[in-house]
Amino acid sequence: MSLKVVARAILPARVSACRLPSRLLLLPVQSNGYATIANKRIPVRIVEVGPRDGLQNEKKIIPPEIKVELINRLGRAGSTTIEAGSFVSPKWVPQMAGTAEVVTSMDKLPGVTYQVLVPNEKYLEKVLSLLASHPDKPPIDEIAVFTAATDAFSLANTNVTVADSLKRLTRVVRGALDKGIRVRGYVSVVITCPYSGKVDYKSVRDVTKELLDMGCYEVSLGDTTGTGNPTSVSEMLDITLGANPAEKLAGHFHDTFGMAVANSMTALSAGIRTLDSSIGGLGGCPYSPGATGNVATEDILYALQDSRYSAPGDLESLVDVGFWISEKLGRDNSSRVGKAIRSRRERQGGPTRN
Repeated sequence: MSLKVVARAILPARVSACRLPSRLLLLPVQSNGYATIANKRIPVRIVEVGPRDGLQNEKKIIPPEIKVELINRLGRAGSTTIEAGSFVSPKWVPQMAGTAEVVTSMDKLPGVTYQVLVPNEKYLEKVLSLLASHPDKPPIDEIAVFTAATDAFSLANTNVTVADSLKRLTRVVRGALDKGIRVRGYVSVVITCPYSGKVDYKSVRDVTKELLDMGCYEVSLGDTTGTGNPTSVSEMLDITLGANPAEKLAGHFHDTFGMAVANSMTALSAGIRTLDSSIGGLGGCPYSPGATGNVATEDILYALQDSRYSAPGDLESLVDVGFWISEKLGRDNSSRVGKAIRSRRERQGGPTRN
């Protein structure tokens, strides 16, 4: 891990290491030695991407009522930001068909932010039309837009280069902001591209900055292929953070090589305070062959227990949601923590729940 990233992990945001008196780095406490400056737990925002990124690569068509129930269960289990679906062509992503029906049928819980993915102006207009038809109770709160760090992936995903995708997204973001809708950005393949190999991290830095400059309130950095490890993630963040503030970035890690939790913790140590995760480890990308699911929400919450970080969500309830949706999809639950908790329940003779 680079010295810059380590420094960001120790020092509070916007405080220069060279200006901080050394006597403040270690503070005396009453009985057990020393504590770091961050004595209170640091809040981490979790963006639950299961209903969108988690489901988009499933083989079977998922009925809208299952998606609605998944979103409702996640909200009741304490998820505070939920990506409810995407407005895209069902020809290319059939699992996202019916998103308008889903978001108008789900329970809009207080204190929960609901977002949808929007690829271009055509589908932004569909979102704006939907919102106009529900002026008293808007079904969604914000949208997300996406691009990539390589032309090869962008061409495979959206048939345009990165530069052209950014031009298109500028109009989408401006159109949303003009209507008072917040916009979140995604950058895919920040470590390795399935078509062109190792990514130039300067490209990640520059694309991220363009998304922030056009008005995205936050940009999620996606290890879409799941090939990253703490070293490569640290190197990527070191360069990306050179031009972009940590408080406006998020980590989005797939678990192809089992590194997603470690990579998420690396991002937190670098000063990032938002993580994307997917219930039950659902996920995959239609344009990234071999990539497995996102880091499991349950695994992230367990990793943060007894740490200096806090995150929303009731772990036991989310374990139930993870097994419920896995059973509905006819697939194994990919959350290691979920499996361990269910095994513990069985050993203790209690109900496995759901």
